[in-house]
Amino acid sequence: MAKNKTQNENALVFGGDKTDSILVLGIGNYLMGDEGVGVHLVQAMEKMDLPDFIDVLDGGTGGFFLMNVFDVYGTVIFVDATMDGQPAGTLKMIKPRFASDYPKTLSVHDVGLKDMLEALYLQDNLPDMHLLTISIESMMPMTVGMSAAVEACLPKAIDVIIQQATQLHEATA
Repeated sequence: MAKNKTQNENALVFGGDKTDSILVLGIGNYLMGDEGVGVHLVQAMEKMDLPDFIDVLDGGTGGFFLMNVFDVYGTVIFVDATMDGQPAGTLKMIKPRFASDYPKTLSVHDVGLKDMLEALYLQDNLPDMHLLTISIESMMPMTVGMSAAVEACLPKAIDVIIQQATQLHEATA
């Protein structure tokens, strides 16, 4: 398997056609402990040998600067933290159809992410989107580490993402 494209390489290919590729977009605030789990996850994936059709990108706290990603990729898998009352490290893959379908319990940056998605709906320019939520119990300001339970779920979350991406890729091949 070829080495996956990192965030810096992705910046160079956004102008190209990536409709056959799948982007794993980690969302979260790295400085808020478990809330940054999406960012931690893509940073771990950057160090892995992934199939050629999977790219990863640290999306930070989301927002409108990510809109050009959706012009390029045919499929995007978001990874984000949620405070949904489930035990820390619980994984849930959903396929939201509208911004209002995203869990109301997404953490503090979800307003920016939902606003960006609403703008994309207005432009009628959406890739096939999937969301892997990872349950957290709290945000920890000015903390770059994660709790043991959330950190322990990362290998399983990566496996879920790779399986989902492989199934999606094979279905369109």
